[in-house]
Amino acid sequence: MVERSAGVAGKEWSTAVQTLGETEMHEDYRDEKIKELRDQLTRFAPKAKKVEQAALAEKLYGEIESDRSYAFDYCCFRVTNYRPESPSRHSIAAADLKHDVRLLIEDLSDSADIVINEFMEPVHTVDELSKMFNVSTKTISRWRDAGLVSRRMLFGGRKRVGFLHSSVEQFVSNNRDKIKRGERFSQLSEDEKSEMIERARQLVEGGASLSEVTRQLSEHMKRSPETIRYTLKNFDADHQSLAIFPNHRGALTGDDKRSIFKLYTHGATVAQLCKRFKRTRTSIQRILLDMRLEQVGELPLDYIYNEDFESVDREAEYLGPVPQPATAPRKVRVPAGLPSYLAALYDVALLTREQEYHLFRKMSYLKHSASRLRESLHESEGSKTAIMDRIDDLYEAAVLVKNRIVQSNLRLVVSIAKRHVASTDDFFSLVSDGNMSLIRAVEKFDYSRGNKFSTYASWAIMKNFARTIPSEFKHRDRFRTTTEELFVACQDERLDPYVEETVQRSRQRELSKILNRLDEREQKIITARFGLGRGKEPLTLKQVGEELGVTKERIRQLEARALSKLRDAADEANIDVELGS
Repeated sequence: MVERSAGVAGKEWSTAVQTLGETEMHEDYRDEKIKELRDQLTRFAPKAKKVEQAALAEKLYGEIESDRSYAFDYCCFRVTNYRPESPSRHSIAAADLKHDVRLLIEDLSDSADIVINEFMEPVHTVDELSKMFNVSTKTISRWRDAGLVSRRMLFGGRKRVGFLHSSVEQFVSNNRDKIKRGERFSQLSEDEKSEMIERARQLVEGGASLSEVTRQLSEHMKRSPETIRYTLKNFDADHQSLAIFPNHRGALTGDDKRSIFKLYTHGATVAQLCKRFKRTRTSIQRILLDMRLEQVGELPLDYIYNEDFESVDREAEYLGPVPQPATAPRKVRVPAGLPSYLAALYDVALLTREQEYHLFRKMSYLKHSASRLRESLHESEGSKTAIMDRIDDLYEAAVLVKNRIVQSNLRLVVSIAKRHVASTDDFFSLVSDGNMSLIRAVEKFDYSRGNKFSTYASWAIMKNFARTIPSEFKHRDRFRTTTEELFVACQDERLDPYVEETVQRSRQRELSKILNRLDEREQKIITARFGLGRGKEPLTLKQVGEELGVTKERIRQLEARALSKLRDAADEANIDVELGS
């Protein structure tokens, strides 16, 4: 969202800014560890503890220095007075820590549901601070990003943003220049705006860009670049026919930045991107750097840590060639019935224990090196491009090693799938599912324990089969999406279904005729014993006897007499039926 001051914005924009000040914009935590800590504290800590932890977090916030990084265990202790049960080596850059601790303070106060009169000091709202410092509510929002600690509390039953008086005084004492600049920013007169716009138009006619105009006017009029830039943008938005920069676009969205990075990776030059998105070369290069940092930050560099990796002098050993087996691998017989592309898996030689150990160690060391370089990106003051290039190279090398381990063990998946497949199973689905289990096993295997990977992977694959196969067939039986599955599962082998159904109906009519030869009690017995009624199940002699109030022996005698009558009737009608004796 483009920032604008109250002094240069219209009534509609002022209303929107005020609303922004009252409602909290959704922000994501930059560090997962701090986010997990937030989840634990807001969920389990009592109200009084949350208030205390918010105060401790604010104290930590004021002590963060911008030129260093902080251990997560230290930050956790400062906020909770407890150290984590399992120590970690995780560290956080100062900029990310300040951002996340500010959010932590707001989330703790938000979950505590604090009423303003519960505090022992005055509490200020966004509007009150705006009037106190003679600045816009949007400026207050920027001050929050710059270090003004805020909390969310209940004002008359409504949750709003508030500021403790002590927090405001601390911010003022540390940011006197920013306070003065904010006051000047909101006091821009109409004459100053007119002069600024006229000078900007003259500079543009001379060929100056927006950044050059902003810099020159800032120096000449003794105003901040923000004041110059937003005043010109507001003028262009309100007077499109007289716009100074008619082709200038607003703030680039996340999708715009991703498009720029994608086009660049597909061969577009920086000059072409500048022309297409109407940005300076510096802006495009900064966007490309930010997107590259984001991409590197998302690389999956999880690995099994080993203390040996700290020995830098052994790097050549870790990254050396794979040891060759003492004897040539013997030829493996390919199981019968496999398709050619599965049979080709048996052409890849199995790894020896020494080769397996070397490859797993190499993969973990490559990820370890890439992870350490990625952590140093936030602290690096020089060129970050070279570091990111090195990270990409290390990650690609780790992927190649991982692929070799996977390819050498794919036949293990086929072997286990053949043992688990049943007549109704889909063998190739099992192989595909097993391959995914194998890949996950490669990422989680700890080579330093001395176990063979095939043993670990076999258990992982079989455990996944045991978990997925029953649920898969249960789902398949309960949720059939098309009638085609029914036809595939149960093939119709009748030669002529119409003739079959006609014959069956004819038999039912003949059966009804011969049943009329029996008296009422005999009909009930035969119907009950053979389950002839719709939806009826055959009953035992005892059950039929209980219904008719006679013994089961008497039912057997009556049934035998009735069956004899039915056989005679069937012979007379020339009906081919099978009746029990």
